[in-house]
Amino acid sequence: MPRLALYALIVCVLAVVAAVVSFTQGVVLVGVVWVLLAGLSSNMCWYYLKRRRA
Repeated sequence: MPRLALYALIVCVLAVVAAVVSFTQGVVLVGVVWVLLAGLSSNMCWYYLKRRRA
């Protein structure tokens, strides 16, 4: 696994955890930001994985 893809995956997992914590505490706006960051980092992870295969 490429290093950048691994870093993007770690950021994605941490962002999902932060989103869950934010939603459980009732801070919806911050939770939405964390969800968007998780989506962005997961797309980056897929991009780096596909780029290595090509």
